[in-house]
Amino acid sequence: MKKTILITGGTGFLGRNLALALKNNYRVILTGRNNKQNMYAKTVTGCEVVPMDVVNIESIRDAFSQFHPNIVIHAAATKFVDLAEKFPMECTDVNVSGSQNVARVSAERKVEMVIGISTDKAAPPIRNLYGMTKSIMERIFCAMNENSETKFCAVRYGNVAWSTGSVLPIWAEMHQKTGVIGTTGPEMRRFFFTVNEAVDLVINAIKHIDLVQGRVLSRHMKAAKIEDILKVWIEEKGGKWEKIEGRPGERNDEFLIGELELDYTRELDFDGIKHYLISFNEKVKQPVSLGLSSANTEKLSREEIVDLIFNSPDE
Repeated sequence: MKKTILITGGTGFLGRNLALALKNNYRVILTGRNNKQNMYAKTVTGCEVVPMDVVNIESIRDAFSQFHPNIVIHAAATKFVDLAEKFPMECTDVNVSGSQNVARVSAERKVEMVIGISTDKAAPPIRNLYGMTKSIMERIFCAMNENSETKFCAVRYGNVAWSTGSVLPIWAEMHQKTGVIGTTGPEMRRFFFTVNEAVDLVINAIKHIDLVQGRVLSRHMKAAKIEDILKVWIEEKGGKWEKIEGRPGERNDEFLIGELELDYTRELDFDGIKHYLISFNEKVKQPVSLGLSSANTEKLSREEIVDLIFNSPDE
């Protein structure tokens, strides 16, 4: 019998792609609080979909009682940086209280493992409320690993290309409507990787849970300056770009591994790709020597930027 994976926020961009990658080997249950999105995800993935709101712990208990998940992937989140600054209560309710609720019910039900989806904005120095709430989620999950029979870990992402609310689909809509792309920070640098790479990171966390439990798993990623991506976009598709007013909570560079985390982080190799394992309260014997930021990592080549621009998954 196949094991059951339940994905919170599973009817969003990442959840749908996780479902497509996992459904041959697992029974996948997708959950979300937007029923229009839920119906769309069911059509796209063919997986079972359940309305569930992580802010309501009884909603989680109902879903867990019905489907008895062996594995939980916690992807539900409020993730828009500017909206989190404007509506801090909503962000905290979903990203902190919701994560607590998922952790509590997972421990109650003795779920085998829980993987939390985090972000480079959770790495120090933290610039915005969204990053702070995700950092708390990381800490809760890693601490819960010591306080329950359930194995907990988190995975830390950069920008998943073409995910809902990310710059590429926003630019595509602007370009289609007016031919002019507005950007708040052409000088900013960001990590980018594909949704397939994002899915692989979660799968590696599942496969290596005995190693990564109680820790945060990330992987080496390349970055690009926003202006460089825009230049390639305009060269390939025409139009023009312009600078627009910035948004609260933004910063010029992101960090996958912050300087304060160096002594607690070691390198791993999965499938020939460099990964990083962060242990918050346990210094490692061979720590990484340099924090990984969008300023000092490898830069995406023009060919890789073209691939990002033209390889948009179906939304």
